[in-house]
Amino acid sequence: MSTTRPYSPGDRGPEPSGASGSSEGGTAAEASGSPRASGPSGSSGSSGASGASGASGASGASGVSGGRHVRRLSFDGASGVVPLARDFARQALYAWGWLPAATADQRAAAEDVLLVVSELVTNACLHAEGPDRMVLGCDNKVIRVEVSDRGTGQPAPRTPHRAGRPGGHGMFIVQRLCLDWGVVRAPGIAGKTVWAELGAPA
Repeated sequence: MSTTRPYSPGDRGPEPSGASGSSEGGTAAEASGSPRASGPSGSSGSSGASGASGASGASGASGVSGGRHVRRLSFDGASGVVPLARDFARQALYAWGWLPAATADQRAAAEDVLLVVSELVTNACLHAEGPDRMVLGCDNKVIRVEVSDRGTGQPAPRTPHRAGRPGGHGMFIVQRLCLDWGVVRAPGIAGKTVWAELGAPA
């Protein structure tokens, strides 16, 4: 697992210039998210914007770029950002067909995505004055989670890891659940983007 590579091994390519939190392959079609969306309906392929639910001030956008689905959530002015991020991710999982899960493995994979979203957003709240935005990207095999903040710290699993100790487990969980993860910084720009990639169930 890496905390320094800006992208995972293979052909995923580097982050776009500026490390703004956007996924590669162009911009998604922007649309304002409703401040109080109803959440996942249980059916896959919901159309339109992936509205952020549960907090005013946040906005979401969705799109397809080069066969890769991308959804973006701004936390500007939002409160309750951890449940907001989980609801947004859950809506994306329904739209992309990861939910409702047909098997136990698919259910576990979806829960892993939601847990990683929670841990990355919580980490930004605890160590970086809160997240600025989150980007979710999905192709047939991998879901990528990106959380951007203005913090200067370097996320890393606490070592040695002690399961019985309160706190300090977030990045250890991310490391254990993900195919890879890392941190992207842009020279001269405050903040960072922490990304993590999870594999689809077989």
